[in-house]
Amino acid sequence: MQIYDLKTMALHSYEERAINVFHEAEEFNVRLVDLPPGGEIPNCEMASYVMFYVLEGEAEVKVNSEKATIKAGQCLITVPATISMKTRNGVKIMGTQIVKS
Repeated sequence: MQIYDLKTMALHSYEERAINVFHEAEEFNVRLVDLPPGGEIPNCEMASYVMFYVLEGEAEVKVNSEKATIKAGQCLITVPATISMKTRNGVKIMGTQIVKS
């Protein structure tokens, strides 16, 4: 068992997102994503299932051609898809990539 304090974890920019992975297993990995005001994640081809849980702020997410806004306390789960994200005022998200066996 491992307990992580997400509120006190150091975060790096999206460009350094690999550093933000705080748990890796064969079946999944978990990272924090911190986008500043006006920040965005460009189109990203995800070959795995993805779950985003918004810790703070809100973001507009595009999954293939479908758009939605996710806010603090909400969770988005998607099948493998093309995903992009942008935020007006900043957002902190926990993202989990799940490998389908």
